[in-house]
Amino acid sequence: MTQKVSRSATLFAVCAAHFIMPFMMSAVGVALPAIGREFGASAMQLGLVETTYVLSSSVFLLSMGRLADIHGRRRIFVGGLGLFTLVGGLLSQAWSIESLIFFRFLQGMGGAMVMATTMAIVVSVFPPQNRGNALGIAVAAVYAGISCGPFIGGLLTSWLGWRSIFYLSVPLGALTFFIVLTRLRGEWAESRGEPFDWKGSIIYAASLLTLISGASNLDHGLWAWGLVLAGTIGFILFVLFEDRLQYPILNIALLRDNRIFTLSNLAALLNYAATFGVTFFFSLYLQYVKGMSPREAGLVLIIQPITQALLSPLCGMLADRYRAEKVATVGMTLCVVGLAVAATITSSTPMPVIFSVLGFMGTGFALFSSPNVSVIMGSVDPSHLGVASGLSSSMRTLGMMTSMMIITIIFSILMDGQPVTLQTQPAFLQSMQTALVVFCLLCLVGIGCSVGRFVSFSGKA
Repeated sequence: MTQKVSRSATLFAVCAAHFIMPFMMSAVGVALPAIGREFGASAMQLGLVETTYVLSSSVFLLSMGRLADIHGRRRIFVGGLGLFTLVGGLLSQAWSIESLIFFRFLQGMGGAMVMATTMAIVVSVFPPQNRGNALGIAVAAVYAGISCGPFIGGLLTSWLGWRSIFYLSVPLGALTFFIVLTRLRGEWAESRGEPFDWKGSIIYAASLLTLISGASNLDHGLWAWGLVLAGTIGFILFVLFEDRLQYPILNIALLRDNRIFTLSNLAALLNYAATFGVTFFFSLYLQYVKGMSPREAGLVLIIQPITQALLSPLCGMLADRYRAEKVATVGMTLCVVGLAVAATITSSTPMPVIFSVLGFMGTGFALFSSPNVSVIMGSVDPSHLGVASGLSSSMRTLGMMTSMMIITIIFSILMDGQPVTLQTQPAFLQSMQTALVVFCLLCLVGIGCSVGRFVSFSGKA
């Protein structure tokens, strides 16, 4: 790559995309009751409005990363922005809950095209000595979107109706699309000319859909466990199939021979699995145990993403100055401490403790996230940057699903399908404490994976 590329324009375009995607996710969540009232949608259909987007993103992330390596990361990035923006306009005109769900699937595909390429583009443009800082700013944009989504989405829904959220996505997406077209002139396609593995993509997508469908319904019967088993077997077959190909969508040699890459992705998977469920539990805890309104609970829960947004650029700079894998390990350690404290929470726990836990978790995750991505992206050949970016994003999604699967199992055992009420509050608190202990143990295993990278670096040296 010899063409001069504007780093500031690149980072702005990536940050704008990183803001829009999670902003839309969290903003739409606030608007679901209004959407349900207009369309007379069931609870399951409203759940599909969110989960369909996540499912679509998860299914296409790895494939889009590989397509970006072959056909160009800028091309896939621009295409994803265009699709995301176009579908945002279509969503504002949805005529039924079914059309809304379908358009969310298409929007998830556009989101996957963007998220599978952004980190790879940043790594391609920024030199190693500035990479951590750039990645930290890019990660901060994600948490800024998460933080602003519920607040702005709630205001727009109250004042102008839920469709205004999707109206807003059009100018935001169009502006980012224009900047990328006019300022981001480089292209990166180190695997140009290589064939695309369609069979592997289909096996991966089918296995992931089966696994997530089962994991989302574990409390509905043995058929869901059968889906989880089938999805797991599908992933084993996927790995065996990919290992035999010369040009797979996932180079198994990266996982088998690149210990740093493998352990970094495992650390990400375990960290997301250990921390994602905290917000879910605290949302229920604050409303059902502490008696807060949804708005009041949202204001408390925003502490964590705001902390992450504010600290991520600084943590990225630390990753440039010190070894990124050590910074990430410190972050995971802070997460363990936060989870351990959270596991002791009872109905009488004072609110300052809750604030402290959320702030502590936000600090720990800020220290972990961008440094860990820097290690992942810096450990592979440029020809595999798209796949590395897609796999890293997939670890986030799979970690979230693992977290919710653990919660579902614990709820089914300790609450026996009962709703959270004043009468079932003791069982809910026991479930929350049990899950947080499990999350703490998962994070400890993640620390082991993170520390294992030190040995890799030492051995390499």
